[in-house]
Amino acid sequence: MTAGPERRRNAAEAIFADEIGLQFGVYGEFRLWSAYQPIFAPQGRTLKAVAVEALIEPRRAARPVAPPVFFDGVPASDRLFVETMCRMLHLGNYRNIGVDGLTLFFNYNPMINDHLGRALAEIRLMTRHLGDFGLEPTRLVCEITEQAADEHRLAGIVREMRRDGIRIAIDDFGTGHSTETRMSLLLPDIVKIDGGWFAEFCRHAAAERFFRPLVSMLHDRGAKVLVEGIEQATHLRVALDGGVDLLQGFHLARPALAGTIFNEEPLSIDALLATDNKVVQLHQRR
Repeated sequence: MTAGPERRRNAAEAIFADEIGLQFGVYGEFRLWSAYQPIFAPQGRTLKAVAVEALIEPRRAARPVAPPVFFDGVPASDRLFVETMCRMLHLGNYRNIGVDGLTLFFNYNPMINDHLGRALAEIRLMTRHLGDFGLEPTRLVCEITEQAADEHRLAGIVREMRRDGIRIAIDDFGTGHSTETRMSLLLPDIVKIDGGWFAEFCRHAAAERFFRPLVSMLHDRGAKVLVEGIEQATHLRVALDGGVDLLQGFHLARPALAGTIFNEEPLSIDALLATDNKVVQLHQRR
């Protein structure tokens, strides 16, 4: 894939707005739209949406394309351009969620920009313009993707974000790069448990018994714990029994395009857990 005539040196020049003010990006034959998936916090016997994770929905000829397919097709020379454009889209569309006070999680790949000075300048530019989007830095959580990266560069990036008040999350915990060294280096405010790893973990009979000590250890390190990939009631039950702080997944809410009506009603934990019993009863009838 090449950007062709659509590629611009400034990512902002590749962002447009439709007739109702929703922003979208243009990259070659693709249009890129912001979607936001709710993140919930337990409150009594309910789950309340307190944050969203920003995601990109690529479309080609008005048809959705799987994000991994799109991003895998972006040549290395264009990746910084595309990543910057996606981040600007998410910030620009934040007001189109239509709900005040939600924390915004966004992804940051430390391997995209291999020059520390340029990476720091990009971060400063972003924070300088947050007010234009109706956002305070304290409303942002940067998810550092779990990939190998130069430790010096990574530490500098995290230090710069923290200086402005942006919180740091380690993404995909459990997939291989969340070593003791990485935890000590980043001192994350939030640790996101990888959904695939957690789903496999939940298959074990003693999952609840072994998960709570992991959560306690992360709490002792000063981090809140977010479990992503909650796709069934069993996942929810193990996560809640483990004492996690935040939850995300299709069983709770799917990503929705910016401009979609956001459901602010708290979710009933009992109703979400009851789906396990319904599945059992259905199989018993068969």
